[in-house]
Amino acid sequence: MTLMTSIGLMSGTSMDGVDVALIRSDGESIVERGPSLEVEYDPDTRCKIEQGLVDAQLIGEDRDSRPGKLDGLEDLITGLHADAVARFLVLNNLHPGDIDLIGFHGQTVLHRPHIGLTVQLGNGRELAEATGIPVVYDMRANDMRTGGQGAPLVPIYHRALSQTLPRELHLDWPVAFVNIGGISNITYVPFDGELFAFDTGPGNALIDQWVQSAAGIPMDQGGKIASEGEINKTVLDRYLASPYFAQELPKSLDRNDFKVPAPAEMELSDGARTLARLTAKSIFLACVHLPAAPQLWVICGGGRKNKVIMDDLKQLAIAQSSQVMSAEDVGFDGGAMEAEAFAYLAIRASKNMPITFPRTTGCRRPVSGGILVRPT
Repeated sequence: MTLMTSIGLMSGTSMDGVDVALIRSDGESIVERGPSLEVEYDPDTRCKIEQGLVDAQLIGEDRDSRPGKLDGLEDLITGLHADAVARFLVLNNLHPGDIDLIGFHGQTVLHRPHIGLTVQLGNGRELAEATGIPVVYDMRANDMRTGGQGAPLVPIYHRALSQTLPRELHLDWPVAFVNIGGISNITYVPFDGELFAFDTGPGNALIDQWVQSAAGIPMDQGGKIASEGEINKTVLDRYLASPYFAQELPKSLDRNDFKVPAPAEMELSDGARTLARLTAKSIFLACVHLPAAPQLWVICGGGRKNKVIMDDLKQLAIAQSSQVMSAEDVGFDGGAMEAEAFAYLAIRASKNMPITFPRTTGCRRPVSGGILVRPT
């Protein structure tokens, strides 16, 4: 099958910037991973996105409405993604004509699967005009129209990557790919059989919100603050009592579904330590919804850089005789993986191939998705 060259763009619930990644693929088993780039948002942009999360609460049944300052924010998001593509092309000596597609995720500001509503800011048509490259965007909506949660979308790419694991790990099935972004999600990949996927719980978002509210610090870089604290069991148990963890599949989360503790509840480092443990513990709680416990856990996303979260995950894995490895440990790029996935999904969508499945999002049947637009 003919290979296509595709750029994926991802701006996740951590709101830290735009990830850009290039792959060549047939949309099935062949994946050739190319270069990637991270473009950070400046503090002003992050503040505007945070306000956008508030404004988005006013969206009613019309998911195309843009109350408050969402119109301006959408223009900003689109422009920043276009700038990121332009920078990526220059850095890698590429031209728009070298690229077949862009897979554009946009910035999620609202996700309410129980009412079939999800909103990602980003104008695909304007991005196509700005870059001169065909764009596939709005990839979640069709899944929700067929009864799905609209998330997670990455599992089919995880399936493709699992076929390229190092030979010495090929006996370690089933494999779990865990992305720790603002929210954490898991893809369960058996050697043979159906994919399972869902959001496991908080990722980095609660930790970021905690250190911001308690100390005006945007994030706990590398888990340094958490490493100096102790777990507050009362707070941890309160979070773990959330009915979300026992909720049957399919299920997915909005960034705001778990609320940050009040600053008076804990000292700064204790709060960061407690929330890091929550992230790790909720990932392993996912095992109750899986056909079997994973033997290998591959960790990607920004959370893989938090040493406290990673140490907790490794400790929990020992208890069930499995192992935890970062994406880099198995030859992948944990920071670029989601952007790569949207490049891959764009290829599949352009060929009308399924991108979501009943056991990954709850859709009634495997469905394709996205809107393909070409520059004029």
